[in-house]
Amino acid sequence: MGRSGGEAAGKRQQFGSMEEFWGFYLSQHSKPGTRRWHFIGTLASLACAVLAASTGRAAILLAGPVLGYGMAWYSHFFVEGNRPATFGHPVWSFICDHRMFVLILTGRIDAELARFRVRPTPDAAAASAHQD
Repeated sequence: MGRSGGEAAGKRQQFGSMEEFWGFYLSQHSKPGTRRWHFIGTLASLACAVLAASTGRAAILLAGPVLGYGMAWYSHFFVEGNRPATFGHPVWSFICDHRMFVLILTGRIDAELARFRVRPTPDAAAASAHQD
C-alpha cells in the first residue's frame, strides 16, 4: 500500500483543518503518475463542463464525474496502491484535487510536495528489481 494507505483504509481519519488534510492528501498522491492521472481526469471533467455550456447539452455533464473520478481512482488502485481519499472525505478531496490541478498547471507542485516532505513510496516490484 502507499504511504498512509493502511490508515486510510482501516478507518476514517479526522483532520483539524483543511491544511492538515492537504498534507495528508499530498501524501496520498506521492507518485508523479498518480498526479498525472488526476490532472488528466480533472482536465477532462472541466472540458465536459465547458462543452456542455457551449453546446447547451446538459447531458455532457454526466461524463465529467465519470471521467474525473474514473481516472483518479484508477491511479490510486493501480499506480499509487492506496485507497482514494474521496471515500472518507469527499468535499475536501474535491477541493484539494482542484488545488493540486492548479499547482501542476502553474508548475508549483514540486515546491508544495517539498514543503510537506512528500516523496514517492517505492514500488515493491521496483525495490525487488534493484536487489542483487
